[in-house]
Amino acid sequence: MTETTPPDGQLSTWAYLRYRVNRDIGAGLAWFGARWKQSRLFRLAAIAFGAFLALWIAVFVWLASDLPEAEQLLTYETPLPTVVRGIDGEIVHSYARERRVQLQYADFPQKLIEAYLAAEDKTFFSHGGVDFLGTANAVFDYARKAGSGERAVGGSTITQQVAKNLLLGDEYSVTRKLKEMILAGRIEQVLTKQEILELYLNEIPLGRRSFGVQAAARAYFDKDVDQLQLHEMAFLAILPKAPERYGRKGQEAAALERRNFVLDQMEKNGFITGSERRAAAAQPLGLVTQRRERSVDAGYFLEEVRRELITRFGETAEKGPNSVYAGGLWVRTSLDPQMQTAARDALREGLLRYHGGRAWAGPIATLDLSEGNWAGQLQSSPLGISYKDWRVGVVTQRSGQSARIGFADGSEAPLIGLPNNLKAGDVIAASPSGNGFAVRTIPEAQGALVVEQAQTGRVLAMQGGFDNRLSDFNRATQANRQPGSTIKPFVYAAGLDNGMTPSTQVDNSRFCYYQGANLGEKCIRGSGSGGQHPMRYGLEQSQNIMTVQIGMTAGMPNVVKEIEKLGIGKFPPYPSTALGAGETTLVKMVAAYSALANHGRLNPPTLIDYVQDRRGKVLWRADARECRGCNMAKWDGKPMPRFGVMGTQAMDARTAFQVMHMLRGAVSRGTATVLNSLGLPLFGKTGTTTGPKDVWFIGGTQQMIAGAYVGFDQPRNMGGYAYGGTISAPIIKSLIEKTKPKWSDLPPVAPTGVRMVRIDRRSGKRVFDGWPTDDPKSAIIWEAFKPDTEPERYTRQDAILAKRNEILALIRAGRQSAAAAVTDAPADEGNFVEEGGID
Repeated sequence: MTETTPPDGQLSTWAYLRYRVNRDIGAGLAWFGARWKQSRLFRLAAIAFGAFLALWIAVFVWLASDLPEAEQLLTYETPLPTVVRGIDGEIVHSYARERRVQLQYADFPQKLIEAYLAAEDKTFFSHGGVDFLGTANAVFDYARKAGSGERAVGGSTITQQVAKNLLLGDEYSVTRKLKEMILAGRIEQVLTKQEILELYLNEIPLGRRSFGVQAAARAYFDKDVDQLQLHEMAFLAILPKAPERYGRKGQEAAALERRNFVLDQMEKNGFITGSERRAAAAQPLGLVTQRRERSVDAGYFLEEVRRELITRFGETAEKGPNSVYAGGLWVRTSLDPQMQTAARDALREGLLRYHGGRAWAGPIATLDLSEGNWAGQLQSSPLGISYKDWRVGVVTQRSGQSARIGFADGSEAPLIGLPNNLKAGDVIAASPSGNGFAVRTIPEAQGALVVEQAQTGRVLAMQGGFDNRLSDFNRATQANRQPGSTIKPFVYAAGLDNGMTPSTQVDNSRFCYYQGANLGEKCIRGSGSGGQHPMRYGLEQSQNIMTVQIGMTAGMPNVVKEIEKLGIGKFPPYPSTALGAGETTLVKMVAAYSALANHGRLNPPTLIDYVQDRRGKVLWRADARECRGCNMAKWDGKPMPRFGVMGTQAMDARTAFQVMHMLRGAVSRGTATVLNSLGLPLFGKTGTTTGPKDVWFIGGTQQMIAGAYVGFDQPRNMGGYAYGGTISAPIIKSLIEKTKPKWSDLPPVAPTGVRMVRIDRRSGKRVFDGWPTDDPKSAIIWEAFKPDTEPERYTRQDAILAKRNEILALIRAGRQSAAAAVTDAPADEGNFVEEGGID
């Protein structure tokens, strides 16, 4: 019997609910069975409804089966560019292919949020992810435009747009729309409304390669979101509908109409008053066409940083969560903007000074004007220049002594100062002159300049050529060149490590070298004063014969070992190696000279101090030293914990100081006297390779080292007047003059085990009856010795003997020059010297 009434007595709540369900279901089934038997139409309708319901369930299951999980948005991280900071912590650059800046919900101005709600989703805070009225309107629009090729618009809530942008993609189809609706409901269950808005405002594409409102605010108005005015916020709110349209030239009327519509909607929704709407509507668009420069002009330095980051962390998101173009890294570098600017300008001045009155060096590149659209070709090229008022353009016409130049913006102007071989299609540099532009010459000779902290290895500045927009080949790190005489200090270091002292007498008359049974013995004469001289003289005056004598006395295997330990390179143990015949890079040479200043401790040159992820966690740092006890809960009463010494001991500290001390003489009275007027305790060495093909100078103070070289990318003769002391040393002088407050005037500090002794500069012997003076040509100087290696006392008899030897050496030199000795033939001397330095 069917139970239609509740049983007697009290029923529990659960029992009562079960009773009501059984009763209602039973009644419903009875009604459905009666209607099924009585009406054929009812049976058809029921079958159709059941089929529709089954189909809907099947479609829903099919659509939902492969949908991404909404929960992944809880851990979603916006792809962010890498931000680079300089040595002072200020932002100097960013690596970005898209403009993105992530903000938190609290960072968005309320009026900006309301502008987007008015434009995109008025009922956002009341619906559950889908606006069914808006969806119905979208379905109607889709049906109306079916077959027309037009794309239906409308219907997507902000939540649906988040689903589309972050989880589904922008495929135009009904199935995508249905998936979007399903996902929107799931997202509303996972995230709060504020979290959804935060994702939306950070991710929405808004044109000009901008994603998110902060990036768009900078792209369109060169402002941050908290600086935007009402009419600017309303403009940004119109961009989701057509992100690549409203910001373009020629679309101003359409943009104003749409912006003012958003302002009307804001007023209707009570977000602003009528007076606020009218004031905002009266404003022009105010879009900027060019943003303020936010990057230091340090292209070569920053490109080296980018390469290192890609090697360590990958380039794109597929390579890992901390990639360069998506990981949102914060990179602290050692870039000193002031030093970098000075380095760039000093190198450019040196290159232009060397080029001097030489002829036009030819075009930067060539365009095929027959293809048309020369402005588009210029825009798509990476070519540019940042020097004074120079611009890069293409010669569009050339007829006799008249020509025109065109620029990437499509503008043209008359061109004057035409070289004979200039032709249409040449891409050149030009600067304003009168009513047109004048041709300017990019120096054909190139070069590089590097500045490094001696005690840390941190590179403060790096300029790898005239302008990285013209050539991204970094001559500081990628150009392998012969160092010439800049290698000599390390030959002298090997001599000092193998029993010699700065006062050791070395012959500068001639050097003979047995080459084997077939070639026999080769002999070359020395330059400058012949006879015996202290080691110091050979380094100050860059004497080749003395250098080779020292290298052979110390043993060339020991010399090349010394060079290798300092990271310069692996060179063969040949006499020409002592004169710089091997190849290395400028950055390696600067690091080796830094070791001389740092008591022999070598630090690998670094551009990056440390790298943090988007949350501030340090992922990598160059200074890997540990500080034991730095994180103690409380002080234990012992001395403050300190980091250990940086770098590796690549050479004897005393030897390094002795070499540095002798190199101060090269600046005071040697081959680099152009630097002496700076009044700083500078040391350094010039270098000029045979040809000359490369000219160098490397040196600085005990705290900071700078190095520069100049030469053609395809090495060739630079001219007989080209020397390191006349071309490269003045570049370093200009650098120091521009940044002099950064250079220490403190005298260098000697390491333990060095004794400073007064000696006679010419003989190298010890003196007791006089004192050194500030005169660079003073006969008495201070010299650095290791214990028990000090020279004997200098006497009057020594002076007479030295003068006699000097006279005899001059007589011998005169006789030798008159003789036609085969072993001294110029061809032999040239062959030897070609393999090394001559400065």
